[in-house]
Amino acid sequence: MRCTLGVDVGTSSTKGVLVTEDGRIVASATRAHEVDRPHTGWVEMDARIWWDEFVSIAAGLLASAADAEITAVGVSGMGPCVLLADEDDEPVRPAILYGVDTRSGAQIARMNDELGLDEITRVGGSALTSQAGGAKIAWVADEEPEAFARAARFFMPASWLARHLTGAYVLDHQSASQTSPLYDIENDAWYDPWWQRYAGTIEQPRLTWAGEIAGAVTDAAAALTGIPPGTPVITGTIDAWTEAVSVGAHEVGDLMLMYGTTMFLVATGKETLRTPSMWTTAGAFPGTRNLAGGLSTSGALTAWLKDLTDADYPQLLAEAEAAGPGAGGLLMLPYFAGERTPIQDPDARGVIAGLTLQHTRGDLYRAALEATALGVRHNVETMHAAGADIRRIVAVGGGTQGRLWMQVVSDVTGLVQEVPATTIGASYGAAFLAASAVAPDGKAPVITDWNPIADTITPEPDLADFYDALFDRYVRLYKSSKDVVHELAAQQRA
Repeated sequence: MRCTLGVDVGTSSTKGVLVTEDGRIVASATRAHEVDRPHTGWVEMDARIWWDEFVSIAAGLLASAADAEITAVGVSGMGPCVLLADEDDEPVRPAILYGVDTRSGAQIARMNDELGLDEITRVGGSALTSQAGGAKIAWVADEEPEAFARAARFFMPASWLARHLTGAYVLDHQSASQTSPLYDIENDAWYDPWWQRYAGTIEQPRLTWAGEIAGAVTDAAAALTGIPPGTPVITGTIDAWTEAVSVGAHEVGDLMLMYGTTMFLVATGKETLRTPSMWTTAGAFPGTRNLAGGLSTSGALTAWLKDLTDADYPQLLAEAEAAGPGAGGLLMLPYFAGERTPIQDPDARGVIAGLTLQHTRGDLYRAALEATALGVRHNVETMHAAGADIRRIVAVGGGTQGRLWMQVVSDVTGLVQEVPATTIGASYGAAFLAASAVAPDGKAPVITDWNPIADTITPEPDLADFYDALFDRYVRLYKSSKDVVHELAAQQRA
């Protein structure tokens, strides 16, 4: 049985799948982990966990499917992350995670002063935000100079796995384009003047595309994982982009909406669209560009309420459905970990407006679902204003298991969502990319054959006016509470 192995390192777990040549999942495995939050605004992780969990998952999956012949390996991971390692590939400090980590504000301000906002946007496509990997490299140089002095190489989760599997030192263009301001988006290359200025003597990883083969499994990696030596391994990319591939939402005109610990949106086109509110990136494939956005909390917010109320998800979903649109007059801002797009405000905080003694946990949970939906609408409207041509929306991620959440998003945004049969996520997309990389000419798999659309969520037209009014209040609530919230955020940091 010929299979590909796909493994994705996510925020809360690492997931792996064995997939046959026709897209059938033979076996899957998950290893849960937690991020570290040593200070307000810091989100980091011991990167050695990523390889340890890959080894565990690969060995376990192969043991469970003894007749599986692994033809290729796909890797994927959260990002953009900043992992700096020394000459021996030992991390010099914990990996700094993507835009949920907001520590690099001073470096962003300095880069803007030194380089100029217009020039940063011209070269890299995007304004610098908490998502910018280059600013986080500069933070290590400023705040931990001894660690920076030992740094020889720069990785993200997918490239870390590729390094351990093959010895190749590579990074895909999509991930590199989020290492702002160190990447030249129009020329698909590192921007040497700024790399030298901010990354110093760190060796530049060789750039390739997500689905291209990085190298072959070494004897040492084979002994640990059970994957045969010589097996091809792709370069891989950031999980949201791999997840878009997993559901066929990576063509021009597509928007992928990922329901996870955070919410992520990726619109694909041919043109480089620049707007200070969103992230402009290279696509996962040559000739494509993305306009992307992300909420800092979505599943993290619903999980917080679950833990706070000591209820399970079926209970909360049933109570939220009974609460009905508007949650009994509640309005929530979902900025419990700051916010990424489109407000780009790391000092934003959660707000719950309209609370009375009559409100229930079901009302709160409904308000949380509506808050994330309002955040999605804010992002989509900003993308449209920037010129994005969005023709279809495909939903993916763990949150698609709950139909109510998707229905609320469609009702709030007025958008139809397509839901594929398999929503296991980026590990499946990594397995598909791996299968594509080793397929004979003319016989590459087609993702719609692997993963056809199974459901469609349509908005309830009678709710359009109601949610138009709620969205207006949502935008006004942030503006009117911003000053007070920023004062509270400063107090929390102190």
